[in-house]
Amino acid sequence: MRLTQWTDYTLRVLMYCAACQEREQPVTISEVAEAHGISRSHLTKIVQQLAAQGLLDTTRGRGGGMRLMKPASEINLGQIVRMTETDFDMVECFNAELNQCRMSSHCRLQAVLSDATRAYLAVLDSLTVADLVTPSIAAQRQGGAALVQSMRWVPGLPITRPETLA
Repeated sequence: MRLTQWTDYTLRVLMYCAACQEREQPVTISEVAEAHGISRSHLTKIVQQLAAQGLLDTTRGRGGGMRLMKPASEINLGQIVRMTETDFDMVECFNAELNQCRMSSHCRLQAVLSDATRAYLAVLDSLTVADLVTPSIAAQRQGGAALVQSMRWVPGLPITRPETLA
């Protein structure tokens, strides 16, 4: 399964805002656009949708920007993907109205792919935006300070101070 560009950019905006939660000034669309090489106008539409869904608080004008409306640890990835993706039909036979496959009555492919889709979504349901921007406990044990240092330089996320990641 491949995520749409819309979902990809939505997740990037949420991750960027999560990485900046502790800073004083809000994140700007221009800042995210520059960090990821994404069109400002495209990001504006995404931010509007996230605000309408109650995930981002936006402020217009000088000193304005966007912030997460709730902690990153409460924003579930599975819910975000379901909100932004419109088609989970991996093959034609997933949709009874459009199905033209002659093998449907004795083919096991639909059941296998349906199980795979459920497993895929179950993994996303087990994660939050916070899980994507903070080091895991197991990784912290293995890498310690070196891991925190490497987290500061993740391309596309703002450079943060180590104390905001610990």
